[in-house]
Parts: sequence; C-alpha cells; structure tokens
Amino acid sequence: MRLFCLSFLAAVLATAISPAADQHLGVGAKPLPGAEVILEGEGYDEAVAVANSLVAARGLTYVHAFDDPAIIAGQGTIGFEMLEDVPQLDMLVVPIGGGGLMSGVAIAARDMKPTIELVGVEAELYPSMWSRLRGRPAQIGGDTLAEGIAVKEPGRLTLRILLALLDDLLLVSERELERAVALLLNVEKTVVEGAGAAGLAALLSQPDRFRGRNVGLVLCGGNIDTRLLANVLLRELAREGRLARLRIAIKDRPGQLSGVARVFEAMGSNIIEVYHQRVFNRLPAKGLITEIECETRDRAHLDALVAALRAAGYDTRLLDID
Repeated sequence: MRLFCLSFLAAVLATAISPAADQHLGVGAKPLPGAEVILEGEGYDEAVAVANSLVAARGLTYVHAFDDPAIIAGQGTIGFEMLEDVPQLDMLVVPIGGGGLMSGVAIAARDMKPTIELVGVEAELYPSMWSRLRGRPAQIGGDTLAEGIAVKEPGRLTLRILLALLDDLLLVSERELERAVALLLNVEKTVVEGAGAAGLAALLSQPDRFRGRNVGLVLCGGNIDTRLLANVLLRELAREGRLARLRIAIKDRPGQLSGVARVFEAMGSNIIEVYHQRVFNRLPAKGLITEIECETRDRAHLDALVAALRAAGYDTRLLDID
C-alpha cells in the first residue's frame, strides 16, 4: 500500500505481485488508481518468479521487497525511532524473512548505540537466513503461521549486512508463534500476524535468554485472515484447558447421556457440542462413543472434570491438540 501511495503521488504506474493466498486478507480488493495487483503463486518465492517474468515482458523496473539499499534504509528508521523513544533498550528482537527489516534496524541501531544486542527470529519451517549464516544446507517448507517471513532464499545484500552485525538468530516453532499471536490479542488487544509475533514467540520460548534485559520487539504486521486468527485463539484456549473435547464411552440406552450431563452440571462445566458415534468405534454393538466439546475455567478445572467423570464410571479420554 505504501508503494501504491508513492506511485500515485508521483503519477507512476505500479504493479504489485502477491501470493494468491493473500486474497483472503483483502489484498487487491481496492487498489489506488493506476495500481495493479496480481495475486499469483503459492508463496513469496513463487510470487517473485511471476514478478521477474513481468519485468522481462513489460520492461518494468523491479523494486525488491528486501534486498535493496533504499528499502533497507527505509526500514532502518524503525530502529532509529525505537532508540530515540526508549534509549535504555539494550536488545532488539526482529523477525527475519529476507532480512531487509533486520538489516535496516541493525545498521541504524548499532550506529546509535554500539553496545546494543541484535537478535533475529525465523520460523523453524523456514530457517533460510539461519542456515546461510552458518553455511549449512536447509530443509525449508511447510504451512507456517509466519507467512510474512516464509522466504526460501534470503537476500545477498542482507546476508552480508547480517553477517557483520547480527548477534544471534533464533528459530521458533508453530506452537510458539500461535501462543504469541494469541497473547498479543488477549493481553495487549493488538492484532499481529504470525510473522510480526515472531519476536514475542522467541521471548516465550527462551525466557532465560532475555531475563533482566530491556528488550524492544518489532511487531511488523497485522495481515492475518480473521478465520485463521479465530482458529489460533481457539487452539490456545484448548492448550490452556479452557476449551476441551472429551471422548466418553457410554451404553446405548436411554438416560445415559443425561447422566453424563449431570456430571458436567455438578462440576460447573458448559457443554458446547455433543457428537455420537455408534458405528466407527471398537466398542460392542450396545456401546457408543460420545464426544463432548466443553468449556472449563482452566487446566485444573478440566482435570477435575475428567476425574469426576471417571469416578462416576465413565471411560473418559481428553483429546489433545498437540
């Protein structure tokens, strides 16, 4: 959008290529006059291939997403502003995809405060810069929540900059990314996409690494599909024990389900959904499996509910998401 605004002000036509999946984020819905949005490719690297073919076919000027000195300089203003506002920061933690953001922040921050520690973060599924910095081959790919930093090949310029300035680069799992996105929304009331939450995910995964430090996090984006965000929040509720699905074996006769429901009532747990399975189970023909989705206050309350069901004679198993 920033590129489109600048091109509109300068009366220059602009074309942006974004992965096809970004249509769920509203990308390309209402481009500015003179702007063209092309949604094509599975991810960033495929979109780049489309962009290169358009450059050759139309004679366009290619503006790289991260491996460009002007782009790096522009992103570096983030580091400048952070230290200007909070000079006591002694560490900056920044998500890394192609490395443009981290490169710009690193140059600006190290110039302003030579002692500051600079830490990058990548998703475990896309450790492209992590592998390049160590000279190792990388296994890259998969469905990551951090789509904004899911880059298979980092920039050449950014690689040279980070080799010189970066102090550490951490990898975070999908579970840690989900937890970070959920915490930012629930606690800070801030919508942040998976890539933008990578810095907080690193803090959550290695608390001892950051304890006692004045850490600045860069939350570098809020482009997350609302359906995906809802799924992340529900999964986090399940991990916290506030949302659960229980698989309970009961007899296939009248009154059995009401007996189960009375246990839920006595324990103060709310039943959301009930699913019956008479055929696809290993019970005798007179038995059935019922799966009950329910709400509980926390993990301790959930454990107490399961114990109460078992004490009442119901074979109960908690279905976990991890």
